[in-house]
Amino acid sequence: MLLDVFCDSGGTSRGYQLAGFYVVGVDIRPQPRYAGDEFHQGDAVEFLLRHARHFDALAGSPPCQWYSATQRIQGRQHPKLIGPTREAMRRSGRPYVIENVPGAPLLDPVELCGAMFGLRTYRHRLFESGNGFSFSAPAHPVHTAPNAKMGRPVRDGEFMHIVGNFSNVALARQIMGMPWATRDELREAVPVPYTELIGRKLISHLRAIAV
Repeated sequence: MLLDVFCDSGGTSRGYQLAGFYVVGVDIRPQPRYAGDEFHQGDAVEFLLRHARHFDALAGSPPCQWYSATQRIQGRQHPKLIGPTREAMRRSGRPYVIENVPGAPLLDPVELCGAMFGLRTYRHRLFESGNGFSFSAPAHPVHTAPNAKMGRPVRDGEFMHIVGNFSNVALARQIMGMPWATRDELREAVPVPYTELIGRKLISHLRAIAV
């Protein structure tokens, strides 16, 4: 069983679910379209501190806006929750994974890219692992396809940049593996294949340490 905090509508949860976990999601906001197995509304760090020891593995995607270049330029203030999340996960002793955007202060993170999975988006994301668990990334292909310009339909030979007011939500859902998600949820999400890969490696790790 895996606990996924800051789960939003469950893009990361669905990947871990496909890997073989029963996934419990926690988010401060209601998530009526949550794609995991079980959802609890509440404070993610508090939930970790109270319940993490009851799970086999932990995952979390603390809000990334503080580390986004766009948000820094605009001068907006957002909570910085990576540190408290890491501390709560470490305290549990359970293997964990924390996801965030490039530029976030993760420790020795692994970077994943959509091109590694044959997806039509680059969507770079960082993943920190700990409490005995680590993993490596697939080979990172050279980026040859251009990103479609913001707000313009994606043309043949282009990759989709799923940020801002992007066009073609249906295509974004297909690329991300999230047929239930809204435009807002897709903008914040991680492609499902990323956490499916990590989830399979987590299960192998748990089996190895159980021997």
